Amino acid sequence: MLCGAALASEAQPAATTRQPTRQHRAALARELRDSLAIVLRAGVSDRAFPGAYAVVGDSRGILVEGGAGHLDWAKSPTPDRHTLWDLASLTKVIGTTTALAQLIESGKVDLNAPVQRYVPDWTGAGKESVTVRHLLTHTSGLPAFRPYDQQTHNPDTLAALIFSTPLERPPGDSMIYSDIGAFMMGRIVETVSGQRLDKYLAANVFKPLRMTETRYNPPRALWKRVAPTEFDSTRGGLMHGQVHDERAYYLGGVAAHAGLFSSAADLSRFATMLLHCGILDGSRVLRASTLAQFTAYADSGRSNRALGWQKPPVSWAGQYMSSRAFGHTGFTGTSIAVDPDLDLYIILLSNRVNPTRNNPRISDVRSRLADAIVSVVRASRGLTNNAGAP
Repeated sequence: MLCGAALASEAQPAATTRQPTRQHRAALARELRDSLAIVLRAGVSDRAFPGAYAVVGDSRGILVEGGAGHLDWAKSPTPDRHTLWDLASLTKVIGTTTALAQLIESGKVDLNAPVQRYVPDWTGAGKESVTVRHLLTHTSGLPAFRPYDQQTHNPDTLAALIFSTPLERPPGDSMIYSDIGAFMMGRIVETVSGQRLDKYLAANVFKPLRMTETRYNPPRALWKRVAPTEFDSTRGGLMHGQVHDERAYYLGGVAAHAGLFSSAADLSRFATMLLHCGILDGSRVLRASTLAQFTAYADSGRSNRALGWQKPPVSWAGQYMSSRAFGHTGFTGTSIAVDPDLDLYIILLSNRVNPTRNNPRISDVRSRLADAIVSVVRASRGLTNNAGAP
């Protein structure tokens, strides 16, 4: 059950939950392995991606993992748990949202305070009314993005253009998923912490969780482990080892909305922490109450957003995940789905944009994977006690 739900006395009755034994988890893993393999192999056959790797786990760790295909359509290695994938917008939740949640938890940032309290030079019509909450729920009034990379490739000029983007709507008017809003979230983290975003995340998120393979701008020595993404003639061909997102690329590879690379091994540690009340191997990254706050619907009547995170209905949740599930997707073909009611996470890593972004098949793969996995889990154990619950 969700840690925050336990704190709020919303736990399911004891009769509907049980602790899975080691033997039960082993039997469940055997069933899940077949389901995972079938979906991933079908994804390759349907040309949804050249290769993919998925991990299914719970608050005790990994249940099953496996891959299909190859890192490229050309002759290349098969993906494994240490393959490095361009996370794209998973950067927003694995990195930026987690950092901002820590600063809010510590009292250094007020969720309902105006952004200008922390970034006073962020000025323009209506911006004085934009709060940190607006940024996290994508209701700031900022546009989704602007193709500023077509105007300049200079990182300082590009950052200035993004920073000065005017609002399109009054704050709180509607939900428009915004990379520019995420950029401003990153500015708050950097201003308040006094550290560049990549340095903050390395010290306060990745090091405590021993996520040793997660970073911006992987060094060239690691590129042989990186799954290549899209062919981009403007940037010299197949993007390999450098961030796919154009704005993040011209910002120097470090951005709040995109840029992180990571592996299945590392992301499984992050997901286990989320199900384990913010703690992993004795290191606390977030309080249970903070996780509960950030993963609940912000306003279910208006959108499927939590604070930073996304909520069902959405492809990564399929048909059967509970209303307490939360997750996110990345444009390159990545996704993370966490369902505390089922004590379950599903991580899907692929490079569906290889060789072109004009390939929408990943949505079907995400939903098929979620339905296949959740169907097995629900049939096997129903709602289970979370190992990290108080």
